[in-house]
Amino acid sequence: MLRMAGNGAFERTMLTKGMFSSGTDEWATPTATFAALDAEFHFDLDPCANDINHKCPDYYTKKENGLLQDWKGRRVFCNPPYGRAIAGWVKKCSEEVKKPGTLVVALLPARTDTAWFHDYIYGKAKEIRFLRGRLHFNDAKNAAPFPSMIVVF
Repeated sequence: MLRMAGNGAFERTMLTKGMFSSGTDEWATPTATFAALDAEFHFDLDPCANDINHKCPDYYTKKENGLLQDWKGRRVFCNPPYGRAIAGWVKKCSEEVKKPGTLVVALLPARTDTAWFHDYIYGKAKEIRFLRGRLHFNDAKNAAPFPSMIVVF
């Protein structure tokens, strides 16, 4: 990769696998981010959680598989796994809101170049909020290696 040096010249830099991967596809929602969204939307279902990081009293773990569950009539907060399965989760969010009384708000990586963004979000979501800066998932000291967005379906 080329990078501009302080003197205006380009220098070659090494890319490492660690720059693009955290070793996990699960990123627990920062407490303050969820609290602000919950105050606005009043969620009652977290369809992709675990027994430790769930944000709502009603939640589905990997075992219950929120992709196979009916979200009809629910106020859903969705922070899906960010790996290859993310497209299925975004598709599920866009489909479930067609059911009466259903609201889905998703916390997603801001990957506007992906097929799932163009197929299920762009021009279809009610609202897209690009977050300034980088989130600190799991309330961690270090910021995420990617930008994030809130999508209201």
